[in-house]
Amino acid sequence: MTFEQLVTDHSAAVYRVARAIVRDHSLAEDVTQDTLIKAWRALPRFRGESSLRTWVLRIANNTAISMLRRRREELRPPWSLQATGREDTAATVERSMAIEQFGESLAELDPSSRAIIVLREVEDMAYDDIASVLNISTPTVRTRLFRARRTLAKSLEAWR
Repeated sequence: MTFEQLVTDHSAAVYRVARAIVRDHSLAEDVTQDTLIKAWRALPRFRGESSLRTWVLRIANNTAISMLRRRREELRPPWSLQATGREDTAATVERSMAIEQFGESLAELDPSSRAIIVLREVEDMAYDDIASVLNISTPTVRTRLFRARRTLAKSLEAWR
């Protein structure tokens, strides 16, 4: 595998996981870059006990958490949506407000729960793979996902 192939195959997923955890575009880009370099350097030690994707996303999770620990300051939420096309102003404002509310609700979750939501809902990963990425048990993944979904649903009731 070449470095280019590693980047092509995994950079988008790594970025989404990183962004969900650190909640900052620039920081997520840094985490993505660090993760891919770490994965490339550690590739000869990859034992194949899980899929390469799971292994790389575990590195991403650990790198993002480490970065958050180093940066204790509050990060600005990056959730925004630019209007495109010919939408009326009311629809644009309502959609922006809904996305902002979702971002705020997601930001209220702990980093592990945010990561679980992204890995399951965005990356469509299996529970066992999420458990492997986050180094927790599968029942813990299920429980945290249930609680995170419930918290998000309560927080977004007004937008249903």
